[in-house]
This record gives sequence, C-alpha cells and structure tokens, in this order.
Amino acid sequence: MTTDVGSAEAFERMGTLGIEEEFFVVDEYGRPTSGTDELVYESEPPTLLEDRLDHELFKCVIETQTPLIEHPGKAARTLSAVREALLEHAEQHGYGIASAGLHPAAKWRELEHAQKPRYRSQLDRIQYPQHRNTTTGLHVHVGVDDADKATWIANELRWHLPVMLALSANSPYWNGYDTGLASARAKIFEALPNTGMPTAFESFEEYIQLERLMIESGSIRDRGELWYEVRPHSEHGTVEVRTPDAQADIDRTLAFVEYTHALVMDYAERYEDRSVSNTKTNTSARSMPSATMGSPHRRETLDENKWRAMRHGHDASFIDRDGASVVDLGEVVERECDRLGISSLRRLYDEESGAEQQRRVRRETGLDGVCELLRI
Repeated sequence: MTTDVGSAEAFERMGTLGIEEEFFVVDEYGRPTSGTDELVYESEPPTLLEDRLDHELFKCVIETQTPLIEHPGKAARTLSAVREALLEHAEQHGYGIASAGLHPAAKWRELEHAQKPRYRSQLDRIQYPQHRNTTTGLHVHVGVDDADKATWIANELRWHLPVMLALSANSPYWNGYDTGLASARAKIFEALPNTGMPTAFESFEEYIQLERLMIESGSIRDRGELWYEVRPHSEHGTVEVRTPDAQADIDRTLAFVEYTHALVMDYAERYEDRSVSNTKTNTSARSMPSATMGSPHRRETLDENKWRAMRHGHDASFIDRDGASVVDLGEVVERECDRLGISSLRRLYDEESGAEQQRRVRRETGLDGVCELLRI
C-alpha cells in the first residue's frame, strides 16, 4: 500500500504566507445556491485563480487560495486581487459571493453535496456529522524553514487559537436557528473526526507517524483529512492555522493573517534562541526545545478555552498561559498587540463582532438584511 505522507524536506522557506478562504455562492437574494459545478468545472476562471479555485463539500461553498506571498506587506494587495477575481467570475455567471462561518439561510437538508470522490468518500465514512457540515473558515499558512521548528511552533500556537476564534466569531446561526453561540461553526465542525485542539508532538517525525498510521489504518483517505486547528503542513512546509470563522470584511481577514504571521515569527525566534542555549549547555549538537515549553496546559484546558471562545465571542475570558489565572479577551488583545508590535487585533476587539452584528441586523431588518450584510 502506498502511503502518501509528507516530508521534512518541504520545510525550506521562512515567513512566507498563503491564505485560503472559503465562501458561499449565493443567488440574487443572497441565499446559498449550487454554483460550484459551473464556476469550478464548467467555465474558465480568471488567470489569477487558475489552479487556485476549488469547491468544498457542498455545491454552494467555494474556496480560493492565494499565490505564494513572499512578504507579509503584500498580503493585502494579493488577497484583495483574489477576492475581486472571484467576485467578477461569480457575477459573470449570475452568482454572488458571501462570507461567514455559517450562513444563516443555509439549510443543509436542502443543499446539494458535491460529487467529487473525495467528498463522497467522506460522506460515506463520516455520515451525519459530515452531511450537515455547512461550515466555512479561514486558513492561514506561514512558511517555516525547519520541520521540527514548525512542529514546535504549532504546539505553542495552541493557546492562542481560542483568542483568534473569539475575535473571529461570526456564526451565531445554523440551519436558520440562533444557536446562542458566537461561533456555531466551531462546534459543528468539531463533530467531525480528526478535528479540534491537537495534542503536542515531540517532533515532526512523531507527527508524520500519526499521518502514516491514520492513512494505513483507513481512518483518513489522505493527509489533508487531519483537520486540526493547527498543524505542521507536511506538503506545503508551513504551519497552518485553521481556527477563524470566515469573514466578509477583508480587513478582518487580514487582521488574522497579521496575527498568525507575527506569532509564527515570534515563536520561530524563541525556538532558535533555545536551540542555541541547549547547544551550549548540552552535549548534543542540537536539542529540540521541549514540546510543552512555556505552556502548562493540558488539552482539556485548551478545549475549555475554545469552548469559552465559541460560546461568548468578544465577551470571553480564558485560563491564562500560566494555567492558574483567568484573563479577559480585552486584556489578551492589549498584551498581544504590545508584545508583537501589531495593532489590528485592537480594531477587531473594539468593533462589533460578526456574531453581534448579525444578530442586530436580523432584529432590525430580518434575514434579508443579514444575507445582504454577508455579501463581499
């Protein structure tokens, strides 16, 4: 049996970016509709989207991938161009594009699933949790030049992921129903296997062993079906963060891109500093920093923080990095912006959250108003 697993050799670039966004294809009324056959298979996409346009499980969900972004300063221009190309492509075929973690008008029993063998296999294997999976998210890739470094960074990022989720919470409605959650997408998606907060891995080899085991045991069809919140991406040579809800506002998307990039670069520097220190004090020429350096958290407390984020959004508080105290989201935002030299998280926190905005607009103008709000 051929086992398609990744390689440490993929990790060769530091600090590059790749951004994947999932969107809803909508009709003239802003309701999700089957459009990906026409947009992906039956027409030629704009040049910028060639080999960077795909669909997801439902025929109403489409995904874009940016070209490789060599410098973070080019992220805004690149992402804007990709979005404009998608919107133009959709409009030429009579469709619109909308974005949120879940679409309030998407009723999964009434929507068509894609016929792609990969998704038919998932539906057959996973059944109900996948049949209802109308979620859309934002995935951010940051290049890392060493596989063990990428694995260690992914371990360390886990505490920050609930912070991203709370700030991105943009999916209060599922199947037309107000769930009472700020991010129902996160709860719907984690019902699938191989999702949620991963454990810490001691090395890249340990992660690859998991990939190999899951494929050989028939648990997954390919390595892309390890849908954890964060992972060292063994094909692209990146750390991939998969936590945020999808966003209609491009500035909100870019805030998560900035934060993810800053975190990866910060932890990469810490990894190198500790490796140098270990080299000086140990007999080994290179010693990987401990997989749990700086984080006393078990997966259970990380899951608790994720729950707080999906339930409360901007009003969330978290078990802090020390594992002993509790800290409000606003305090975390101030601390992270000061520490990393970024500002976009403050704007996100100060603004009305996506979940709050959707609820307000629905009270004021009904479902039609929310559908219009979510168009890009």
